[in-house]
Amino acid sequence: MWAVPGLVTLVVTLAGIGHAQPWRDELATWSAATRSVPDLGRLAGTIDAATGPYYLLMHGWTALFGTSPTALRLPSALAMAGAAALTARLGARLVGPRAGLLAGLLLAVLPSTSRYGQEARPYALAALLAVLATLLLVGALGRPTWRRWAGYALAVAALGLLHLIALTLLAAHALAVLLVVARGPGPAGIDSHAAGAGRRGLLWRWLVAVLPAVVLVAPLVLQARGQRGRQLDWVRLVRIDDLAALPGGLAQSGVAGGLLVGLAALGAARLGRRALLPGAAVLLPVLLLFAAGTAVPLWVTRYLFFTVPFACLLAGAALAGVRLAPALAVVTLAGLLGLPDQAALRRTHEWPRTAPVDYAGVARIVAEHEQPGDAIVYSPRQSWLFPDLGLAYHLGSRRPRDVLVVHDQRQRADLWAAECDRPAECLAGVDRVWLVVTGRRADPLAAVPGAKGDALRDGFTVRQVWPRPGLTVALLSR
Repeated sequence: MWAVPGLVTLVVTLAGIGHAQPWRDELATWSAATRSVPDLGRLAGTIDAATGPYYLLMHGWTALFGTSPTALRLPSALAMAGAAALTARLGARLVGPRAGLLAGLLLAVLPSTSRYGQEARPYALAALLAVLATLLLVGALGRPTWRRWAGYALAVAALGLLHLIALTLLAAHALAVLLVVARGPGPAGIDSHAAGAGRRGLLWRWLVAVLPAVVLVAPLVLQARGQRGRQLDWVRLVRIDDLAALPGGLAQSGVAGGLLVGLAALGAARLGRRALLPGAAVLLPVLLLFAAGTAVPLWVTRYLFFTVPFACLLAGAALAGVRLAPALAVVTLAGLLGLPDQAALRRTHEWPRTAPVDYAGVARIVAEHEQPGDAIVYSPRQSWLFPDLGLAYHLGSRRPRDVLVVHDQRQRADLWAAECDRPAECLAGVDRVWLVVTGRRADPLAAVPGAKGDALRDGFTVRQVWPRPGLTVALLSR
């Protein structure tokens, strides 16, 4: 029952996994993962501490399997397959085998499953751990033993280390525990075998189980809090219309997201009190992040992807109320509705899909026309598009000398390099410069601001311009 959704998800996520070139967030993963462990510690002290444990995990992975797009994304594909399998297992535990099977299959065909199963970021791992922790909680509440609680504690700690926002799931877990303690066997679809006195001890056991996560995550939270201004400077305060856009964003397809919400609502109505745990696992993280996002810029749709398996569980419960053939037809329909988005995300991971950034195309142009002694300059240097990381990824050691850099990303313990204060002096002795600017520019030289732009315009002329999606590269000569 659980193996089929896992295998289907693995097949779906592996299909075309290396086609789309790494986008800016994946370039940040590559840049961090290929640093030494001490350098990773320094990076966490400067920026992106919240993602530091994931970078450490990927550091070990890339040391074994390399840094090709497929290698970088394979952990996410495996995690998504595991998430689908565990969603089916949790659905079988809370509702029944057919509901679990359909929930896992529905998760397998969503475009967002492919999107985050083919991305070198922690969202697929967070989904896996969120479902695992919930499944282990159900088991621990049903038959409380120290081994079950220890497993739950490990899963929660790993979840918090890999994705801080995913710890909002603990609000749903706390609600389930309180109901079992207060109302006895049966609430929230959990059959507890503990007696009255044993039930009263469940709350303390749960609190002890989440304590390691609190201890481990607290330093990350404190460090990440001070980095929020740099890390999330592109995020605005949440608005009410962001809630309306959430289903489509989480499913990576408006029509598939709408279908999922409709089925989940039907499933919640069919399950009654058994819908409490999966329903709370969807609603409470959304509401908590929304409330926080009204005061602090935190609302990013993909941060809530870990709630999608629980929505699929509710949808699977709705489909389990009909015969298997019509239910599978609905799952197939959901897959067909998402096909355009499935195809688009395998072309590019950028958003919107109509605005790709062709790092590989720029790299090919430079590689084909480069001569010994060439230099390369980027503008703007502090861009979140990471043009320098994109060229470094695709060209490796074969790229021209980054002539303006005085401290690179590793030396600065940052994702951006520092450039010299006197560009004209740093450019002395260079006869040819490759200029890479973000966006489509008819005159890329005119788009470079400040002293760097003055030095380039005073000392060089444009020989040729190659516009590429999202970037423009120009060859300059003295």
